[in-house]
Amino acid sequence: MSASLIRRGLELFSEKGNWPKKSSSRKSALMKRISTDKQGVQKRIRQIQRPGGSSRRSTNTVKDKHVRSALDEYRKKQKKSKLGLNLKYFLSSASKTQSSHATKIVEQKSSRRACHQPDRPARKPAEESVFTEDEFQKFQKEYFSNL
Repeated sequence: MSASLIRRGLELFSEKGNWPKKSSSRKSALMKRISTDKQGVQKRIRQIQRPGGSSRRSTNTVKDKHVRSALDEYRKKQKKSKLGLNLKYFLSSASKTQSSHATKIVEQKSSRRACHQPDRPARKPAEESVFTEDEFQKFQKEYFSNL
């Protein structure tokens, strides 16, 4: 080890030695919180040093407690129904949508997978007759003229 490291270690060690002892300061702080009466000092010190300290109160008092009925507690914890408000909103004239938009939304929302898509109707080609209009007129004259 080098001499500089040893010096630094000694400086740190000597600084630690100059600190005041914690136990005496802690005890004096406790004594400031306790009254000067001779009786019950040790008991009071133990109460303060316990987890929770002197802020812990006795739980067997009824002071500052509010009595509530079980029904009120149940109602408070239940979720409020928003059905009426939602129906009012959607049935109002401000939220009306065009039917074309509604059909588009329904078609898009049905599913994204191809296997879930409905079959689109195949376009039927316009039926072309073998006979022309002139031939129909000719047939009509021949058929009805003989009657």
